[in-house]
Amino acid sequence: MGTDDKMENAGEKLGGKAKEAAGKLTDNERLEAEGKGDQTKADLKGAGEKLKDAFKKD
Repeated sequence: MGTDDKMENAGEKLGGKAKEAAGKLTDNERLEAEGKGDQTKADLKGAGEKLKDAFKKD
């Protein structure tokens, strides 16, 4: 996984956490769910990158 991809995924995950926290503070369930979705999306991207890297090594 390239450094750029790692930084992008980390930024997306951090943004998701911020959205989730803002949703909790404002009692906005939609924003909270959107934040959780962003975090999950970042995690899946990271897993996909790791999988690609695993196949590149062989």
